[in-house]
Amino acid sequence: MKLNTILYVRDQGASRAFYAAALAAEPRLDVPGMTEFELFPGCVLGLMPEKGIKRLLPAMPDPEKGAGLPRVELYLNVPDPAAYHARALAAGAKELSPLERRGWGDSAAYSLDPDGHVLAFAAPL
Repeated sequence: MKLNTILYVRDQGASRAFYAAALAAEPRLDVPGMTEFELFPGCVLGLMPEKGIKRLLPAMPDPEKGAGLPRVELYLNVPDPAAYHARALAAGAKELSPLERRGWGDSAAYSLDPDGHVLAFAAPL
């Protein structure tokens, strides 16, 4: 099984730069209309301009009208959540909650990416 998660973004270039910095990784694909980061084998994070999805799904509500509303939470288990969170903040994320122990057994930090998507970096306690 493979998992591709695609975030709709206002500015593909700005989002590419943000995620490259936050993930400390270069995209595996970067063409007009789609940027992809391989998070681990079989799991890809895609960035698609809102205008691109609007063309694919013309009968659906305009995704640009949802700007600023949290539309997804990307919860990533990583080896060093503090480092990932710090890179995201340095790249322009807005902190929602610092790294702390969570009741479900993880240590996690939360922020908003430049498009308002909730971004969490976590590791098991």
